[in-house]
Amino acid sequence: MALSFMEGNEAVARGAIAAGCTFFAGYPITPATTIFANMLTMLPSKGGICIQGEDEIASMGYCIGASMAGKKVLTATSGPGISLYSEQISFAIGSEIPMVIVDVQRLGPSTGSATRGADGDVQFLRWCNTGGFPMVVLAPKDALDCYLLTLHAFNFSEMLRCPVFIASNKEIGMTRESVDLDSVKLPPIIERKYFQSNQNSNYLPFEAAQNSAPDFLPIGDRTLVRQTSSTHAPDGYITIDPNVIAQTQERLINKIESAQDKLTLYESNHRKGADTLVISYGVTSRAVEDACSKLEKNGHRISTLTLKTLFPVPQKLICEESAPYRRIVVIEMNMGQYIDNIERVFFKNKMHDKKIDFYGQMNGVLITPAKIMEVISNG
Repeated sequence: MALSFMEGNEAVARGAIAAGCTFFAGYPITPATTIFANMLTMLPSKGGICIQGEDEIASMGYCIGASMAGKKVLTATSGPGISLYSEQISFAIGSEIPMVIVDVQRLGPSTGSATRGADGDVQFLRWCNTGGFPMVVLAPKDALDCYLLTLHAFNFSEMLRCPVFIASNKEIGMTRESVDLDSVKLPPIIERKYFQSNQNSNYLPFEAAQNSAPDFLPIGDRTLVRQTSSTHAPDGYITIDPNVIAQTQERLINKIESAQDKLTLYESNHRKGADTLVISYGVTSRAVEDACSKLEKNGHRISTLTLKTLFPVPQKLICEESAPYRRIVVIEMNMGQYIDNIERVFFKNKMHDKKIDFYGQMNGVLITPAKIMEVISNG
């Protein structure tokens, strides 16, 4: 049994290395710094590279360059660093550069409270790029999830050639707990799909089917590989052709939205006889399950749904899991950054019979099981 005592940040680092990560660049920031520290300890002995950039902007630039050269890359920061990352996140989306970005969230806004956790960056992660293109955002609930979801994040990033976020937070990242790495089934590792040349084919760096990512060749190889942050055609040259632009924009959207089922990760606990479903994510879902277990002992059965993929919004999952229930309760460690997505899913699918209640808290303190029990009981 591979039972270890580790914090979520160490689990992220171990998951990244298990996924084949060979490059990390970052800048120290509480509460994400120990991801950097663990990568600095682990990567060099495995032939990898770990760099501290002069700031967050430079660190993202290093990661982009390393990924274009063919490396699997990881970076980690917190809210203020994500703000600085945003310009180059847009570059990575437009140029289809895979990478995994960990946001160990802390209480905001701005520099906020460095040692207090929250889930206040959720909407920022979804919309932190110019153009509003879809993002993949995964949310772990504990250290074991940090390990497992990091593996998934690298797989999704390689499969779709895009940045993938892990929305951790201080309470998960810096809390040590027992982790049994043998207790979960790990996904097969997905490697980058390289372009296979033949005598009759020329490499076009952004040529792909409508719902797919293009095949890859590294910068600096024998074949010329063009990269640009500007709107481009499949050959990598800048274009103003409306038809070509439209096709590219649609493909960038469709390659993620069409993969929604493959990207959807979750846990559910359906209790027989329950008429209420509590939807949550992140560390709050642990308190939710504790609260619902206590209520069950008192004769009140409440079901739970823990979302581990926040974006793209798992619409099919939310509909199917919510269908049997009269009342939906959404609990978030913020002031309501995800409930709008759930309400939108219900409206779109004409599920107007659902009674939806919400409780949010963002004051630097964890939401307790007692508070969740109170919210559920008052409905």
